[in-house]
Amino acid sequence: MAKAIRMEQTGGPEVMQWVDVDVGAPGAGEVRIKQAAVGLNYIDVYFRTGHYPMPLPAGLGMEGAGVVTEVGTGVTRLKAGDRVAYVGRPPGAYAEERVLPADGLVKLPDAIGFDDAASAMLQGLTAQYLLRRTFRVEPGQTILIHAAAGGVGLFVCQWAKALGATVIGTVGSDEKAELVKTFGCDYPIVYTRENFTERVKEITNGAGVPVVYDSIGKDTYKGSLDCLAPLGYFVSFGSASGPLPPIEASEFASRGSLFFTRPTLFSYMAKREWLDQMAAELFDVIASGKVKTNVRQRYALKDVAEAHRALEGRKTTGSTVLIP
Repeated sequence: MAKAIRMEQTGGPEVMQWVDVDVGAPGAGEVRIKQAAVGLNYIDVYFRTGHYPMPLPAGLGMEGAGVVTEVGTGVTRLKAGDRVAYVGRPPGAYAEERVLPADGLVKLPDAIGFDDAASAMLQGLTAQYLLRRTFRVEPGQTILIHAAAGGVGLFVCQWAKALGATVIGTVGSDEKAELVKTFGCDYPIVYTRENFTERVKEITNGAGVPVVYDSIGKDTYKGSLDCLAPLGYFVSFGSASGPLPPIEASEFASRGSLFFTRPTLFSYMAKREWLDQMAAELFDVIASGKVKTNVRQRYALKDVAEAHRALEGRKTTGSTVLIP
């Protein structure tokens, strides 16, 4: 029997239980993998608390990396021994072994380690679609990224800087401000003592920015809109502080015909060719050294409750991986 995290009900970190599971053999179009590393993401908290509903009992975790141990009938592009990574639903990555559809897996280049892959599939691919597809950042532009010291934030800071952009990022402490500077953030704003909207206006000489990437939600919504230049993009890709208030179209009109979008990674990788292209671009910027994965916390998978408490308490920076 393999071990995995399961929960019978939603709630706090204590609902996650370390139990025996029968993994089974892969069916048609599936593979079984032995996991070497699992990524920790805030979406896991949303599922655990019931903010994102799902049938119970259930597993948690959206991304992982490991080695194929067995393939089902009809699988031709993967074989036992292949190094692979994945991100996607249904949750269940918090496990030593699991069976998955082969179409959701990507092969890992030799230059990409398991920890790097497990920490990069969700956060790195999110940065990829934010910067290259939702709003395509160009050299010379100035962008604002909230939670710049978080996993996605550090990917965005580095990648945007490599694209030739000027990066403004909000953080919660001086320590985090120093961290994001080393990852390409030109102007860290410590939101606990600075008004980020006023500071963005100061940095841009009153012009505002063409795009705000906002994963905070309720607490930053109005301020983010006020940071935007006319025809700017408000990109809401998370709600760590709570859901957005009801959206009033007039707010976007009065500020200069702004755009609003609520993208999800799973829409952007819905087609196999999209996933392949996104993963290839991500692995390329990591292998080239332009973007570092920055795994800053590691926990044993069985100690995931401790990891969740740290994540929710905003005590983590960069990426966190769980080791089965």
